[in-house]
Amino acid sequence: MQAKTLTLHVAHAALLASLAAMSAAHAAPQTAGQTTFQNNCASCHSVDNKLSSRAGPGLFAVVGRKAAAVPAYNYSAALNKAGAAGKTWTRSELDAFLADPAKNVPGTTMPVGISDKKARAALIDYLATLQGPAAVASAPATKAAADRRGSWDDNQPGRIWHIKASDLPPPFATSSAGNGPRVEARPNGSMPTVPKGFTVSVFAQDADKPRLPLRAPNGDIFLAATAKGEIKVLRSKNGQSADSVETFAGGLNRPYGMAFWPSNDNPQYLYVANVNSVVRIPYRNGDIKARGEPEVIVPTLSDTSGGHTTRTLAFSADDKTMLLSIGSATNVATEIGAKPPEPLAQWEAKHGVGGAWGVETDRATVMAFDVDGKNRRTYATGLRNCVGMLVYPGTGDLMCNVNERDALGDNLPPDYLTRVKQGGFYGWPWYYIGDNEDPRLKGQRPDLKGKTIVPDVLIQSHSAPLGMAVYQAPKGAANAFPKEYEGDVFVALHGSWNRGVRTGYKVVRVFMKNGLPTGQYQDFMSGMVLSDRDVWGRPSGVAVAQDGALLVVDDAGGVVWRVAPQR
Repeated sequence: MQAKTLTLHVAHAALLASLAAMSAAHAAPQTAGQTTFQNNCASCHSVDNKLSSRAGPGLFAVVGRKAAAVPAYNYSAALNKAGAAGKTWTRSELDAFLADPAKNVPGTTMPVGISDKKARAALIDYLATLQGPAAVASAPATKAAADRRGSWDDNQPGRIWHIKASDLPPPFATSSAGNGPRVEARPNGSMPTVPKGFTVSVFAQDADKPRLPLRAPNGDIFLAATAKGEIKVLRSKNGQSADSVETFAGGLNRPYGMAFWPSNDNPQYLYVANVNSVVRIPYRNGDIKARGEPEVIVPTLSDTSGGHTTRTLAFSADDKTMLLSIGSATNVATEIGAKPPEPLAQWEAKHGVGGAWGVETDRATVMAFDVDGKNRRTYATGLRNCVGMLVYPGTGDLMCNVNERDALGDNLPPDYLTRVKQGGFYGWPWYYIGDNEDPRLKGQRPDLKGKTIVPDVLIQSHSAPLGMAVYQAPKGAANAFPKEYEGDVFVALHGSWNRGVRTGYKVVRVFMKNGLPTGQYQDFMSGMVLSDRDVWGRPSGVAVAQDGALLVVDDAGGVVWRVAPQR
């Protein structure tokens, strides 16, 4: 049993199918095990044997099943080795694995365990009820050469892409693929590919596979070790590589987004977004250990915490507003029904234009708070999963990277980067990329037609954009990029699972002009895909180091890469 790392473009089509199956099979109220499954497992795993090659292997009939036994799934080498050695998922083996996946199966890419013993027992009880024959999952069909445009072997540092809303194919032009990657060890000597004039090296390695970086005013690099529940600090004396790694804070619940406040040279707090809360930790410039316990300032983000679990933080340009992205609970909200629980006008007055309901209440949004966590309000809606978020310097514009929906075909809809307007609606779940109606929700919200904002930069579908950073060379930076990079935005593309031929797995440069996106982006760092099946790296976040180098976090390989101009 294995899941790819959490910021995978998660398998919500599988979640919808499993929810539908559970609804039909269980008229009784949801059990504790079902709740644990939906909140912790369903974003990557299905309990439907027809969906076994999605982001993670299906968990149908898992109790008593041999490890790595789902046909056609791209298991890691660690799980394949465990299966070859005869490992079977008995109740006791599942309990040990779920408590600490990396300890039980060293090398697994299962990202997060379940530390609570009672919750693990309830989950295993639920999984034990899901018996049935294991259907053979069909492998992705081989694609013709003409269908490989935009795929991994089309990547080349320096190549420019410009996807237009007028170029979109119709829904279901291709079948929906289940093509999760098999993560292999980095081949000896292999390095990412970067443009001519740049060099790449290893800045740090971390077996806990952190996800998102943040540079402190003194140059320390903070890392969210989401699976470990920790925030770490990297310190470098010469800028070439990290000399030390310290655990700044632990005991957190899937920490992801981080931001210093005030956003100047002398912050007082490090704010951290957990999966369903926001805390702030006292901080002074140069601290490598938290000087106090986390203070909970937002105890609950939403009534549901499953589905997309990454939360990203940013502060407004005047430091008076905390902005927080909360991704959707499902792929496209087909289960919430056509109407909210109260008159539409009243609902939208509380939750924003296009605000969804049911399990999606206050999900697929950016929410705003005062800096003390109070005065909660909706900032923008219809953003399926804004994983990367920042406030652009100079303009003060809020910008989001958005992972769009799955199961409409290989090239639909594009992911995107966009400026986010206060009060704006960006389409999800009823529309995408303007007034294109999702056929799975046809006719449900005709009132929203004409209200959907078209994003600024369309990115190849299923690329899964995660962390991003504006390139601004710190004053006196010895390794500053050429002037033409100043103000552009670097974006980590984590890589696809819902595309017949893999795409993403690279870092791109989004072109900006006078603080505005031009609509074009350029391949900057690639080379981490070995074949249509195998990869050895997955970029999840980027940061500009104190010396001007670009740091890239690879949460599959557990590496922080450093890219700098050749000298």
